[in-house]
Amino acid sequence: MKKSILIKNSLRLCLMDDKFTELENGDIYVEGPEIKKIGKNLDIKADYEIDASHCVVLPGFVNTHHHLYQTLTRNLPKAQNAKLFDWLVYLYDIWKKVDSNGIYTSAQVGLGELLLTGCTTSSDHLYLFPENNSENFIDTEIEAAKEIGMRFHPTRGSMSRGKSDGGLPPDCVVQKEDKIMADCERLVNKYHDKSKFSMTQMVLAPCSPFSVTSDLLKITAQMAKKWGVRIHTHLAETKDEDDFCIKLHKMRPLDYMESVGWLENGNAWFAHCVYINEEEAGRMAKTKTGVAHCPSSNLRLGSGIAPIRMFLDKKVPVGLAVDGSASNDSSDMLAELRQAMLVHRIKSGVASMPARDVFHMATRGGAEILGREDIGSLEVGKAADMAIFDLSGIDFAGSQSDPLASLLYCGAGHKTKYTIVNGKIVVKDGKLVNIDEEKLAEKANKISKKLYNH
Repeated sequence: MKKSILIKNSLRLCLMDDKFTELENGDIYVEGPEIKKIGKNLDIKADYEIDASHCVVLPGFVNTHHHLYQTLTRNLPKAQNAKLFDWLVYLYDIWKKVDSNGIYTSAQVGLGELLLTGCTTSSDHLYLFPENNSENFIDTEIEAAKEIGMRFHPTRGSMSRGKSDGGLPPDCVVQKEDKIMADCERLVNKYHDKSKFSMTQMVLAPCSPFSVTSDLLKITAQMAKKWGVRIHTHLAETKDEDDFCIKLHKMRPLDYMESVGWLENGNAWFAHCVYINEEEAGRMAKTKTGVAHCPSSNLRLGSGIAPIRMFLDKKVPVGLAVDGSASNDSSDMLAELRQAMLVHRIKSGVASMPARDVFHMATRGGAEILGREDIGSLEVGKAADMAIFDLSGIDFAGSQSDPLASLLYCGAGHKTKYTIVNGKIVVKDGKLVNIDEEKLAEKANKISKKLYNH
């Protein structure tokens, strides 16, 4: 029998539907994974009832870019003040020692922090496959996500251009194209679920233009089309990358990706896109090529500020992302929304990024990028993925003239009161339901210390 949940009397129920509907004292009724009714004063009995009278209820956020393994290497002193290429070169020598235990633990740390801050669906870009015992890294992540209760879009990343071929990563973490594609096919066949309310969908994701070959990018685009999956990579993150592509390929990054077939099928999204011009943005809009906007990471590494207002005005699909936890160094999704709202007031003007545009990117925008029509808004027939934030504290006092926006303008903490994924409560009273947070943190710290001191 399907379990049911009734959320009653919300301070503000924010549907993120086409009309941007917001209901005062709104109710929402869930059976199993699905939203069944929305309204006021719903007279329905449910297995579990939540009093949301001091709460904002909104769709769960969608995180469109992450590197979960990096939660083990947050805040390392030698990487704190480095720009991207130097940061990568230093950290690759630490990351190459990660094992399956580290992958599982780091995934739960990152996903747990996301769930606690209102995110219900996350992608992850895992491209690190050391020579020994890394063949099941993606499987390990999927198991970690399943246990913690996150809707998950793992991306099978890859690197095929090591130092000896002019790339940045050490040769011991790069793989041959045939091995990469064989594993991609295995993972798609084993895990990719196209059904409604799917909890796992695979993505193919070569790491970046400076760590893979052109042949790998081409074959990835071709096979993704054949297998019916999406493709993802980093692009136009820094000026150094711009210079690298022009020197090596005689093209700017987006032109290069177009030349290898990545703008043909409307199934690609790129992380960052800091250095994209108006003409290029027009091509991205035309081909429905998306952007995972990572404002904290771009600021942390001094990479720049992506032209998000321009993207939105040109109808480029945009979602939000926390990026890897060695360049943020957090998986706090609500903090990422606030950062996005603030940074574009410098980039494109104080009125250029209203709070509701940010919430749209974090919900509907992310769902579009991942190719999901069953998440991203609270509507009858859609997945019961919800973030419920309590505004009763002193840190929100005086802000209730606009409860939704207050989540970005106010607040001393970013944890939800409840997070619901696929109709199951995974955060209750600000604590993870399926995992012991203290034991997980202790385990992660031990692994981190061993990696750092190895």
